[in-house]
Amino acid sequence: MGMNLAEVLTTGIGLLFSLGMILLTLIASWKLFEKAGLPGWKGIIPIYNTYCLYQMAFGKGKGWYIICLLVPCVNVILSIVFSVKLANAFNKGVGYAIGLILLNPIFMLLLAFGDARYIGEQLD
Repeated sequence: MGMNLAEVLTTGIGLLFSLGMILLTLIASWKLFEKAGLPGWKGIIPIYNTYCLYQMAFGKGKGWYIICLLVPCVNVILSIVFSVKLANAFNKGVGYAIGLILLNPIFMLLLAFGDARYIGEQLD
């Protein structure tokens, strides 16, 4: 049987909301990378953007740490350390790091569109 009008509208609104969030996340990622002195396009390439984020947090040459994300239990610990290091790289404290751990998408948007400045190591 077909969908009624309410189901179609709900599905359509949900789809538009999802697409809007994806677009907002891509724009925020672009902006965040530019704040760190990297070309914005690096922020929208899957996997490579994570590599670059790890370089932002841990320093140049440390992007290979993302391989550790494939190891169970190590990935949880590394993700927490990453959040603290990324907050520090943008001159934010432990409270902000906790926000990155618990509400990552929201706090990444705040990093990108807020007044945070990248003070970490210069990247190419």
